[in-house]
Amino acid sequence: MSALSLAPRALYEEVAELLRQRIFSRELEPGSWIDELKLAEEYGISRTPLREALKVLAAEGLVTMKVRRGAYVTEVSDKDLADVYHLLALLESDGASVVAERATDAQRSELQALHAELEAAVKDRERFFAINERFHIRLLEIADNRWRQQMVSDLRKVMKLNRHNSLLKTGRISESLAEHRAVMEALLSRDAALTRERMHQHFQNGLEAAT
Repeated sequence: MSALSLAPRALYEEVAELLRQRIFSRELEPGSWIDELKLAEEYGISRTPLREALKVLAAEGLVTMKVRRGAYVTEVSDKDLADVYHLLALLESDGASVVAERATDAQRSELQALHAELEAAVKDRERFFAINERFHIRLLEIADNRWRQQMVSDLRKVMKLNRHNSLLKTGRISESLAEHRAVMEALLSRDAALTRERMHQHFQNGLEAAT
């Protein structure tokens, strides 16, 4: 691979994103050692920006730095996964209740359109994954609390490390879609408490499927 470009963001951020995607795609497996020399050579860069990139990924929980052993892709334990889902359930159900109360008609229509895309993608797992993530991200953008958005973003990165993603379980996509319908129904009826409850249940079910 040729040397990376410096624009439009700092080199270490560009490297961090490349490594992030390799981790999410399982090209770099959980528990695997990250060969800094090999990667620096592959990207045509020095080890300094690579190490800065690894620090970013370590702060996100995707990489674990071990003394005198280097960097490893983080392995997610059952407890880690349960803790992540617990926090996501709290944060996203709270965000969903805010949206049920405060969203404009245009924002509700936008979420309806995303949900329709989700319905149409039920037989295409990768597309379903992508639209599902877009739906959850957009919901939190509408809820408009940047601190919640940042926390959820970091937690979702750790969730992606789980090698047994909940949506890979047989029948889980159709179950997840039914849960999304229930959330949308409550949200469109402007029932904040019911929206919160259904989103919380959605994450509880996701955890059960992932473990």
